[in-house]
Amino acid sequence: MDDDGLHYVRYHSSKESTYLAAIRQLISNDLSEPYSIYVYRYFLYQWGDLCFLALDKEENMLGVVISKLEPHRGGPLRGYIAMLAVEKLHRGKGIATRLVRMALDVMIERDAEEDMYTQQIQIALETEVTNTAAMKLYERLGFLRSKRLHRYYLNGNSAYRLVLLVKESAFTSRLGYEDADEEADSSQPEPPPSA
Repeated sequence: MDDDGLHYVRYHSSKESTYLAAIRQLISNDLSEPYSIYVYRYFLYQWGDLCFLALDKEENMLGVVISKLEPHRGGPLRGYIAMLAVEKLHRGKGIATRLVRMALDVMIERDAEEDMYTQQIQIALETEVTNTAAMKLYERLGFLRSKRLHRYYLNGNSAYRLVLLVKESAFTSRLGYEDADEEADSSQPEPPPSA
């Protein structure tokens, strides 16, 4: 348990009856998309181990991240952050950052897509262009805007697709992990040879 009385847990299907309603409520309060129960189950049944929860000492849910890791277009694994929400009264306390980092750690451990030319890991997400707090959070974690998706959401808002391309040692070093290499290679990767 943290100093502020929070603890972070990985979702487990045995706790569906305890957590699913709270996850749905928290996400529906924050995100513009009206996700059905089937969308949650799609993620939680297949990638529940990539879902992390922030709970207070009374076990009230204050934050959640839902992610997945699967082959991208039939190729290597690619990470994806599908949903992130933190209770309004508890924002600005680092909860979202910690939840995202937990999901990223697991994806990196499992070798989320490693490009054969750049040796980089790729993790993607979308966020509304009007969600400046989310944009700041993800950009602080190293995500880059890859494209703008016009009228992406049902409410008519556009989105940015954000992508994190990172070498494992550089990423873990930047986030302050103990097992990171002392010096991260900051050089640009060489382009692939031309045919």
